[in-house]
Amino acid sequence: MAIEAGQLQPTRLVLLEPALFDIVRGVPAVEEHIAVMTRARQKAADGDLFGYWALVKPFMFGGRALVEDWQQDEPHARRFSTQPAPWGHNITPDLMATLPTLVLTGGWNEQYEAIAAVLIRHGAAHRILPGSGHRAQDAPEFEALIAAFEQDTPARGRIRGR
Repeated sequence: MAIEAGQLQPTRLVLLEPALFDIVRGVPAVEEHIAVMTRARQKAADGDLFGYWALVKPFMFGGRALVEDWQQDEPHARRFSTQPAPWGHNITPDLMATLPTLVLTGGWNEQYEAIAAVLIRHGAAHRILPGSGHRAQDAPEFEALIAAFEQDTPARGRIRGR
């Protein structure tokens, strides 16, 4: 079955550590993230990629940005600096309320847990996969959780084929 743009109508939604910061503005950890990343993004926009990385590497990845590591770090800094910010898109939780939604988090980050809490209030189910960190998809129980969600949750919408 070929699917063309405009034909896909999801029946369920699974979100993995969703960075939907617009729905949790005001949470201190989210505001700190936005402040640091906004300063860093401005440095990148001004052409100071190392200055960007000096803020981002310790904040997001641990460790310091060092000149002696710059040759290996620069490709990561360049790629990461082009990623869209996870805020400012006017996303509201009610946008997802029309579909059965499962939110999977690793239980390690206050930001993702705050986002999950808002989505729960709008009808989402939430499962924490301890020890998975930011990669819930790697947890041993991931596939079983998805299968159970698909089996136990009535679908809304449909995918039309060609």
